[in-house]
Amino acid sequence: MKNLFLFVCLSLFCTPLFAQKGWTDHSRILPDTLRKVPVGITIFHNPNPNYPVLNDVKGEYDGKYVWKHSTFVRSEMEDLEVISAGSYIWYSEAGWFTNVQYTKADFAEKFNCKNGILKKGQTYIFKKNYRFGDNLYGGDALWYVLAKDKNGKIYKGMAIIETEGSLK
Repeated sequence: MKNLFLFVCLSLFCTPLFAQKGWTDHSRILPDTLRKVPVGITIFHNPNPNYPVLNDVKGEYDGKYVWKHSTFVRSEMEDLEVISAGSYIWYSEAGWFTNVQYTKADFAEKFNCKNGILKKGQTYIFKKNYRFGDNLYGGDALWYVLAKDKNGKIYKGMAIIETEGSLK
């Protein structure tokens, strides 16, 4: 019983500390991974802001509601090789929490981007970048892509999607 109590206390009070490890400087808006990296990639979401609807894709995903949007990514500088991609979410005053994390292979599959290589000026689309849930709640997601050029220099792209907590 004592161990159970200790486990519950640690779970309640320490979990937020571990979740925040990707955003350690709360005086700055960006998570650590994205700070001090030059921008060379454009990202945007459509529609944005994004409102939930009743889930009409049942069987494919669970949840009473679905937030339907697409995410678009394009290299502006030159051809770049994706290193990683993903998102952080902000749904309370606690700030950014790591959400989705994609490898190069994951990104290539989701965005239909052969070998994870962003060709300069070509747009890659994650057409069904949907969020599902049983409860209506708003929050923001900061999507990012990190990619490197042929010399190994790393660039970033990032964009926020506002997901709203009410039906339109």
